[in-house]
Amino acid sequence: MVKKLSKIAAKKAASPAGLLDSQLASSVKDSAQQIWLAGMGAFAKAQAEGGKVFEALVKEGVSLQRKTQAVAEEKLGDVTGKMSSMASDVTSKAGASWDKLENIFEERTAKALGKLGVPTAKDVAELTRRVEELSAAVARLSKSGKAPAAPKTAAAKAPARKAAAKAPARKAAAKRAPAKKAASAATAA
Repeated sequence: MVKKLSKIAAKKAASPAGLLDSQLASSVKDSAQQIWLAGMGAFAKAQAEGGKVFEALVKEGVSLQRKTQAVAEEKLGDVTGKMSSMASDVTSKAGASWDKLENIFEERTAKALGKLGVPTAKDVAELTRRVEELSAAVARLSKSGKAPAAPKTAAAKAPARKAAAKAPARKAAAKRAPAKKAASAATAA
């Protein structure tokens, strides 16, 4: 194209001005047509090779996607492992705290029941053992035909103590009753 323009310029210098303008217009027209044809050729070539390029790009995209998924799965596995570890740590700490709380509750409940005089499982087991021993002794004595002597146990001693404690209380109440009657008679007079 540069050669054509230089030729035209050389001819312009040699020829009259009118002729020169028509030749210039003709060379511009030829150049524009060549540019158009070059563009059409490039478009046709791109269209023909475009499918191949598109397929190559798709292959590269698939490869990149696989690599990305592999890295993401690896990272996800690492995060899952860390989260599982943290969850087990939290669970063990919570379990230890729960055990402490349970022990405190059991101790306080046992203490409160002891204050109320409720027998413990250990007390009930001891009483059960004693009842079984006494039942066995009664059964042996019944078979032998002898009358059993009443053994003094802590249970037999307790009613005797209560009766002994009630007797002085009754005597004190009896002494107070006449004194109250005398005080109320003096107040009435």
